[in-house]
Amino acid sequence: MQDRIYAEPQQRVSQFAFDEAVARVFPDMIRRSVPGYTTIIPMIELISARYAQAGTNLYDLGCSLGASTLAMRHGVKDKACQIIGVDNSEAMLNQCRQYVQEDSASAPVELVLGDIRQQPIENASLVTLNFTLQFLPPADRGPLLASIYAGLQPGGVLLLSEKVCFPEPEQSLQEVLHHDFKRANGYSDLEISQKRNALENVLITESLDTHKERLRQLGFAQVWVWYQCFNFVSMLAVKL
Repeated sequence: MQDRIYAEPQQRVSQFAFDEAVARVFPDMIRRSVPGYTTIIPMIELISARYAQAGTNLYDLGCSLGASTLAMRHGVKDKACQIIGVDNSEAMLNQCRQYVQEDSASAPVELVLGDIRQQPIENASLVTLNFTLQFLPPADRGPLLASIYAGLQPGGVLLLSEKVCFPEPEQSLQEVLHHDFKRANGYSDLEISQKRNALENVLITESLDTHKERLRQLGFAQVWVWYQCFNFVSMLAVKL
């Protein structure tokens, strides 16, 4: 379905939530809102094929409709891996289950309704946080990443995709380009403005340097940006 959640003027714009209305239009919303998303997802399959270790767990934290989950599932092939998708939105998980059932790959998938901050990370070789960390309070991000690091096997990786912020004047330019991207995908200025208001204090960005430094302090030996489009980046953090 086409995303028209913010197409009409709203007297009071409610805080953004991953509810049933968003779940119905989420594929269209994220394709038209996040530059590079349609590139990142298939690359997760390739990254999984390279880094997934036989007999380990792969986690998709904040799995939403399961795009990253299914990409990992197709990447692991015959490595006897278990994939665990976690999300706190029941509406999202209900649709995710349907997509998993219809998928042709064979790796087992467990879907968990819960808070990713409470999810044990054990015997992991790949953990994906695909535009998820940005929705957590900043104070909760370090403890979650520390838990992920502790649960990764040597050679395991964290794939972290985030919207980031920059010093001025680059920040203003990146925002303009992002809004141009949305307009090119059919969003009106009203939709862009109302969606931005809905996300205020819900999606809190940090700088790329902040992300890199925190990951290094937690012990990740290598932290690389493998993809960037405007103010959206995806990183690989490797535990040696």
